[in-house]
Amino acid sequence: MAWFVSNLSETYTSGTTFDLNFTRIPEDKLLLSASKEKLDVKLEAVGFQFLRFNFGNKDVDIDLSTVSESEGRYFVTPDQFQQQIEKQLSNSMRLIQIVDDTLFFEFDALLTKEVPVEPDIELDLNQNYFLEGQIRVDPPMITITGPSNEVDTIVSLTTPRMELNDLSSDFSQTTIITIPDSLINSTFSHKNVVVSGVVAKFSEKIIAVPVQVLNLPAAMTIQTFPEEIEILCKASVSNLKTIQSSDFRVVADYKQVTGANQRQKTLSLTLQKKPRNVFDATLVQDKVAYILKNK
Repeated sequence: MAWFVSNLSETYTSGTTFDLNFTRIPEDKLLLSASKEKLDVKLEAVGFQFLRFNFGNKDVDIDLSTVSESEGRYFVTPDQFQQQIEKQLSNSMRLIQIVDDTLFFEFDALLTKEVPVEPDIELDLNQNYFLEGQIRVDPPMITITGPSNEVDTIVSLTTPRMELNDLSSDFSQTTIITIPDSLINSTFSHKNVVVSGVVAKFSEKIIAVPVQVLNLPAAMTIQTFPEEIEILCKASVSNLKTIQSSDFRVVADYKQVTGANQRQKTLSLTLQKKPRNVFDATLVQDKVAYILKNK
């Protein structure tokens, strides 16, 4: 025992191998590869230090925040990484030999891009209910940071398929975003979003709107039969109370009266304008008869 303790108290030189951890990589770069991931060195220390060292972690950190660059090649010189390694050794351990090789690194430039999230969602609404407004996504935009060859082609992100059935009230659901397989080296500002919407009960109302005829010859006047067209409107009860005939525009284009159509004496109708708070508006009839008169 005395002999064993005596030997462990003496100073020895021994070789070992460090695993290299690369830290503080520049924010605008992605580390693709390094010329070495392990480093052979010789250390001097007392036997007790080597005994503890052999059972401990043999990783050392190499700081890349000040990596040098020349003609597109990035590198850290032996002097630089030797100083970094020496600072991570215990006081009683000394680095006496290191492989005199420069460490070279391959980086790719990082691109930051903001893209919208498009939810893949199917809604099954209860009878007499409708989606008021648009489906909302929070956050609506996701920031992607990654190599340019990955990020360049991405124009939007989506969510896994969502199916919501028998809806009669507002909904809000947290879901992940679907990350394309091509974005293996990219990071995301968010990996979850909240998809929500307002569901309201609707009612129906019929409103009469005058027919406007476009492109009528200057020397002619026209009378349509009927002069007003009924529109079936669907909206929430509160919105139906506020809508007026002037909120709608129903038009007929006289340019459609050409050739054989002149004998039919009817004009097709188009609903050209409706209020935003009316989610559905349908013409009760889509044609009118007409009579032309000279002014």
